[in-house]
Amino acid sequence: MDGPRGTALLLPGYTGSKDEFIPLLSYLLDAGYRAVAVDARGQDETVGSDDEETYQQEALAADVLAQAEALGAPVHLLGHSMGGHVARAAVLADPHPFLSLTLLSSGPAQVGEERQLQLKLLLGALDTMTMAQVWEAMQKLRPVNASPTEAERLRLRWLRTHPSHLRVVGRQLLSEPDRTAELALLTALPKHVLYGDQDDTWATGLLQDMATRLDARRTVLTGVGHSPNLQKPAETASALIDFWAHLPGA
Repeated sequence: MDGPRGTALLLPGYTGSKDEFIPLLSYLLDAGYRAVAVDARGQDETVGSDDEETYQQEALAADVLAQAEALGAPVHLLGHSMGGHVARAAVLADPHPFLSLTLLSSGPAQVGEERQLQLKLLLGALDTMTMAQVWEAMQKLRPVNASPTEAERLRLRWLRTHPSHLRVVGRQLLSEPDRTAELALLTALPKHVLYGDQDDTWATGLLQDMATRLDARRTVLTGVGHSPNLQKPAETASALIDFWAHLPGA
């Protein structure tokens, strides 16, 4: 093989980062794909500003278009959770830099009722508490189930995240409109909806309906919640590779 079979651009979710795709990377590389995982501006190691306008969805989508161009578009685009909403906004702004779109555990509109309540509590806390204080409060309510080393890594990642990113994107997740009909009009763009059967951020019925409305390939992983990339990376990578490999012209 003279070069990679294709390039994939991977966008993380709301409180995540590029690191959450690490379990996928070796599988994609072994299959011949170049995969590039990025933070959104204000996430983890990517610098953000206090200007809330820089975190609006249109600005984040413009970043994705610039990243695709820098990678030598066209690329396969994947967005996890909130990253799926940003990915959708990017392809709706300009579908030409993309070979395909995968929505990984990413629903058609605002998050479900339980997640809405959690988001509202977080946004309220960010108005009166420091990021360190918010982290401590979250651990009391819902401790991280991880080794001490991993828990410390997650704490430091949280502290590096800009609170303005969390505020703006959190409000977006509470009000995200259903743009499925717009996305379905991009009939030349192959689409893939991939999620776990135990997703707790969007009802799985909504995810199934979205896939139908998009005429998209649908992959459901059993025994998996909101992060297939972390919970079953081999199966997630296999589904992605199979989708990309069977696209026209692959």
